[in-house]
Amino acid sequence: MTISRKGAIEKLEAEAGDVNRLYEKPVGQWRLAMRRFRGRRSGMAGLFIVLALVGMALFAPLIAPYEPNEILIGKEDVTRRDPPCIHVLGCPEDTPQHIMGLDGNVRDVFSRIVYGARVSLTLGIFTVTLALLVGSTIGAISGYAGGWFDNILMRVMDVILGFPSLLLAIAIVAVLGPGLRNALLAIAIVTLPGYARVMRAQVLAIKESDYVSASRALGSSTRQILLRRVIPNALTPLVVLGTLGVATAILEAAGLSFLGLGAQPPTAEWGSMLARERNQVFTSPHLVFFPGLAIMLTVLGFNLMGDGLRDALDPTLNR
Repeated sequence: MTISRKGAIEKLEAEAGDVNRLYEKPVGQWRLAMRRFRGRRSGMAGLFIVLALVGMALFAPLIAPYEPNEILIGKEDVTRRDPPCIHVLGCPEDTPQHIMGLDGNVRDVFSRIVYGARVSLTLGIFTVTLALLVGSTIGAISGYAGGWFDNILMRVMDVILGFPSLLLAIAIVAVLGPGLRNALLAIAIVTLPGYARVMRAQVLAIKESDYVSASRALGSSTRQILLRRVIPNALTPLVVLGTLGVATAILEAAGLSFLGLGAQPPTAEWGSMLARERNQVFTSPHLVFFPGLAIMLTVLGFNLMGDGLRDALDPTLNR
């Protein structure tokens, strides 16, 4: 049976393709995870919300029409707690436009919402970064050392976990004094045990691996093994936990500010904006609705992105 010239060429091309695939560089774990992440609509929606919030925070002076603490009484024909006015939606042209209305101090609510993104995102990211660095260090040392040292550190973490996180944060801020810096420190302390325990669990599993035993046999020091072998391979669940932790930190910071223990006047912070106008929920609902919506969207965005990362980094989903 003869093979046509065209068929022979196609066969040779197929065999060449099979040979070339043998020498292709394997796709890295993180690149493969990003491919899977892009295929999850909820994760991409969360990423879009987070990027929009970050862009709003970075370019707040260009987006906000007013300074966050600018009092407009005497500068415009406005009164306290004016409702939203948008010209394209029928608001009279001779009325100053304020798309989210004015608050009780005659300040533009939209400008304060935009600048409030800076405060909330900065606090959430710095809180999680601090808790992640300290907690993962404690967990890595505890899990690798083991013995009585591990027991002491984990019992301390258990004591912190035994208290409701918000109540413990309130107690810490009450001792240190109200303010954003103390609120950041308090939230970092109450969230630290979660990162420590996750890192410890990862280290306990990884330190018995063959490549760790080989490094130990070759004379690598404990510090080298932790920094080069154990910790890099234990970061995957911490990335997911940290992303979800930003949403929790922002929510707890808003709660502390609502109670008067976080951001202090006149700082534009969503929780304090809610607290200041909480009694106007029926007479001026826009003063409660918009800060609450900002908090909800921020928490939703980080939670959706965290869920998408968790699914993308799950090794059981590898094909």
